Amino acid sequence: MKGEKTMAILNFNATEISPATTLEAIPAGRYQVVITDSELKMTKNGSGSYLELTFEIISGEYAKRRLWSRLNIQNSNPTAVEIAQRELSAICHAVEVLQPQDSSELHNRPLTVVVRCVKNPESGELQNEIKGYAAPARSVAPASTSTPSGAGSAPWAR
Repeated sequence: MKGEKTMAILNFNATEISPATTLEAIPAGRYQVVITDSELKMTKNGSGSYLELTFEIISGEYAKRRLWSRLNIQNSNPTAVEIAQRELSAICHAVEVLQPQDSSELHNRPLTVVVRCVKNPESGELQNEIKGYAAPARSVAPASTSTPSGAGSAPWAR
């Protein structure tokens, strides 16, 4: 019936699952990442749109942690749009896709992001902010080393 609330049957045993923990901001620094998701969203006031990019760290102590960036694609503030275009250009150069027709073309390509920690003015807690994008650090493998290819390899492993 309309407006009637129902209970959810969970059949869940919390003793079998470790509780979620609060994730603290990662330390400022450079991290190897890939873009795993992108979505065009409307601004809160509905007068513009931004491209939200999800980055996943692919190596090191913070592997699998995620970071986000929001690029003001359409905004009444031309400076905000210019900043977004410069950031998008840096991302495109870093992943070597210079004329993407769709944001999904930027997915699963390694790049390096520069992360800093900033204080959230509302909560006072530290949060991460991406402040730069660069091509990934490339290691030079000996000529005799070959990397096997297979279905189980990561999409960014090229």
